[in-house]
Amino acid sequence: MIPRAISPELHTLLSEYPVVTVLGPRQAGKTTLVRAELPEYDYCNLEHPETRNLAREDPKALLATYSQPTILDEIQRAPELLSYIQVLVDEEQHNGRYVLTGSSQFEIHQAITQSLAGRTAILTLFPLSIEELNHHGQESSAWEHAYMGFLPRVHAQKQRPSTAYANYYQTYVERDVRQLVNIRDMSLFERFIRLLAGRVGQCLDKSSLAGDVGTSPRTIANWLSILEASFLVYRLPPYFRNFGKRVIKSPKYYFIDTGLLCYLLGIRSPQQAARDPLVGAIFENLVVGEIIKAQANKGIRPEIYFFRDSNGAEVDLLIPRGSGFDAVEIKSATTYRQSLLKSLNRIESLTPEVASRYLIYRGERLDFSSGIKALPFDAAASVI
Repeated sequence: MIPRAISPELHTLLSEYPVVTVLGPRQAGKTTLVRAELPEYDYCNLEHPETRNLAREDPKALLATYSQPTILDEIQRAPELLSYIQVLVDEEQHNGRYVLTGSSQFEIHQAITQSLAGRTAILTLFPLSIEELNHHGQESSAWEHAYMGFLPRVHAQKQRPSTAYANYYQTYVERDVRQLVNIRDMSLFERFIRLLAGRVGQCLDKSSLAGDVGTSPRTIANWLSILEASFLVYRLPPYFRNFGKRVIKSPKYYFIDTGLLCYLLGIRSPQQAARDPLVGAIFENLVVGEIIKAQANKGIRPEIYFFRDSNGAEVDLLIPRGSGFDAVEIKSATTYRQSLLKSLNRIESLTPEVASRYLIYRGERLDFSSGIKALPFDAAASVI
């Protein structure tokens, strides 16, 4: 098992809360993490049909069979347990009593916030980060990382990414989508998600996408919310506070795992990723993913924005920092050129709220007299 950066935060929260809930996409390593870090805990797999049926029919009886601290895996399969867990932890008053894992915010988030408000901490475990892979001696180029993706099983079993992500899409994405929403024509949904991949990192016009897919903007909005809730895509909202009314207000979407993105784009090798017409967007997705993971691994709810106005001023990422924010520009270039700093120089002139400015690219680390720092892509997590 590749050590996970989130482990210290997991142990800290177990000492502070009676319940810790670990959410995240399928195959991100949630079960492996909690079982490796907590070998003394009992384990209950709610994907097992008999266990799930007992949880639904007699939740009190199921919980009574576990007197020790317990991991309840895939809790969204039996949300009936949550109100009974609330009663038990209120009676026992012990921290670290339960660890819950789940793969869908859509199904479980509201139930958790209603039944376990104030009783559970919530962590989000995303797939492996570049930082974790580097610490494990698996350094690679940006395009190798983008193509390989970050599912732990792909790396541990040295699976071919094109096959692994095809299976991942069919086994998990299609299955979960079917469970969450009634889609009569899955080929229409596949057309949607592939066209979404082709628009990665762009301000998304739902009406335009709906026209290309052959469905309604309302359906597109619903499908996007399903992908978000399943931790398959991340919605990057625009930042418009204190910038006036000329700010672009459509969000951008990025895939949590670039391996899935490359599969949907038909990319079958790192070399193909490096030559793809969307090479800049793929690299941008790679970096955005690293920053999201870095926040989540520290127990911070991912919070980043982008900025663009109708006058052409833009910056790829704004990361809240105290009363201001850090500005990040992402470029796939290997060689530094002064033109790469254009957006970072311009954003500082638009607002006094900028704390630090970073260029993330494929080159070497550089410091400039203006205060801007250039960082290689595999150091993207250091901006958090």
